[in-house]
Amino acid sequence: MRKTYRVLGYLLALEVVIQAMAMAYGTSGLSHWVLEEDGVLNKQVRESDDIPFTEVVGFIVHGMNGMMLIPLLALILLIVSFFAKVPGGTKWAGILFGLVVVQVLLGINASGLPFLGLLHGLNAFAIFATAVVAARAASAVPVASSVGTRADASV
Repeated sequence: MRKTYRVLGYLLALEVVIQAMAMAYGTSGLSHWVLEEDGVLNKQVRESDDIPFTEVVGFIVHGMNGMMLIPLLALILLIVSFFAKVPGGTKWAGILFGLVVVQVLLGINASGLPFLGLLHGLNAFAIFATAVVAARAASAVPVASSVGTRADASV
């Protein structure tokens, strides 16, 4: 279970990197479409089923990862933390889950309150750092209790 916990922690950190890459890809594609191909982004284009530029997949990946995959991984990590016997593991998994919930809420509400996008980006760094700390906690060698060990029994 410790290995599962560790893998989930690092996987969540990797997902934050994928999220940043997806947004950069989508934003670069949007910029190219507007500046080089005279594209116009408006409500009609956003609500259309047409794909105005291929890099729009970056926004799609970001949305699907952020709304489904990352929350699911954070929830699984929290559940695993109760069985993994990682020192502080449940605490870090709980903090991480809370940060992911906040991230989803910031992302959902950022279009109505654009300044929340700043907090959304900042919170992504907190998720990354916490996921790495959680994964590293599972990588630490557990300190064996000296009470009742074979060495003590022979003394």
